[in-house]
Amino acid sequence: MFAWWRRRRRRRLLGAPPPEAWPAILERDVAAWRGLDDDERRRLFDITRVLVAEKSWEGCGGLALTEAMTVALAAQAGLLLLNLRHDYYANVDSVLVYPDTYVLPGGPPGLDGEPRDRRPVLGTAHHGGPVVLSWRSALHGGRDARDGRNLVFHEFAHKLDMADGLIDGTPPLVGRAQLADWVRVMTREYTDLRRRAARGRSSFLDHYGATNVAEFFAVATEHFFEQPRQMLRRHPALYGVLRGYYQQDPAARPAGARRSGDAR
Repeated sequence: MFAWWRRRRRRRLLGAPPPEAWPAILERDVAAWRGLDDDERRRLFDITRVLVAEKSWEGCGGLALTEAMTVALAAQAGLLLLNLRHDYYANVDSVLVYPDTYVLPGGPPGLDGEPRDRRPVLGTAHHGGPVVLSWRSALHGGRDARDGRNLVFHEFAHKLDMADGLIDGTPPLVGRAQLADWVRVMTREYTDLRRRAARGRSSFLDHYGATNVAEFFAVATEHFFEQPRQMLRRHPALYGVLRGYYQQDPAARPAGARRSGDAR
C-alpha cells in the first residue's frame, strides 16, 4: 500500500514542470554535472527531485538551509545512485547540515561533568539514523571534483554499505561472482593501504581509508568519482570492481568538466 502510494507520488512529482533555477545551481555547485551526458543529466535531475522532496533537510547550528543548498547536496548523493537499482536511500530519512565542523556527542561525563571524547567532525552517517554534513566541506567537494575528497560521496557511500544491515565495506552486490571478486580485490587493496599507512608511506588512496573496511569503501568511492583516471592507472582492479558495482565509468567522462568555482 505504502509502496504504491510512494510510486504514485513520485510519478506526479516527476510529471510536474522541472524547477527552472536548478540547472544553474547544478552547473555552479556540482562540478561532476558538467561531465555527464544528456541522458545522465536527465536521470540525475529526476533523482535529485525525489531526494529533495522525500528527505527531511534541516539546517543546524544556525545554518539557514536554502533550496539551492539542498539541491547541491541531493545531486551529489544522487550521482552514486545513477545506474544502481535503488529506492532513493530508503535508509535515510533526514539530512542534517551544519555550517562547518560540528562536535559529536561524547561518552559518559567525566569527573569535570563534561562528556568525554567530544571531537569535531565534518560528517557522519548513522546506522538507522541521519546523515550529518558540514556545508562548507560539502560545497567545496561539490565544486572541486578533482581533489579526491567529497564529503557527500563519502557519507552516502556509508549508507549504501549499510543497505544490507551491515557496516562492512560491502554494499549489496549481484551474485556470487561479483561478491567473490569484490572480496578478493578489496581485501588486497585494504591490506596494502593499511601497510602503507602503518609505515608512513605515501599512497594514492587517503590513509583515512585504512581505519576500517567501511571507511575504505567510502574513501575509495571518493577517489573513484573524483580521480578516476588516476585510480584506473594506479589501481586498475579496484577501479574495476567499483565500476562494476556503481555501473558507471567516470574515467571515460570529459576531464575538463571536473572543476568549478572556489567555495564560498
